[in-house]
Amino acid sequence: MNLRLGYVIIYVPDVAATIDFYERAFGLKRRFVHESGQYAELETGATALAFANESFVASHLDFAPNSLKNRAAGAEIGLVTTDVGGAFDRALAAGATSVEGPQTKPWGQVVSYVRDLDGFLVEICSPMS
Repeated sequence: MNLRLGYVIIYVPDVAATIDFYERAFGLKRRFVHESGQYAELETGATALAFANESFVASHLDFAPNSLKNRAAGAEIGLVTTDVGGAFDRALAAGATSVEGPQTKPWGQVVSYVRDLDGFLVEICSPMS
């Protein structure tokens, strides 16, 4: 069996608003948007970042919705860039919530964290050397 990571799906209340936010905040491009508006993907390389409408998903799965009112879920997406500070500032200007500004870690990587409009944790980091 040869498995590979095809996509990561985050459940959100408004797919269109989330796609718009990720385009503005992180410069990602739309890869696919279903005509129903309940599912969409952003181009991120080999693995797509996808969003599904949480009310549709809740009809057959039990999960805790993401919310800025609650602690962040025990997961994150990591976006890699050579300009962590610039990407962090762009995300904040688009409406992201700051969690931790850019910091150089002991292993040399620059890392920062924001939460998206729905409270999901996004790491903005430099490539690992």
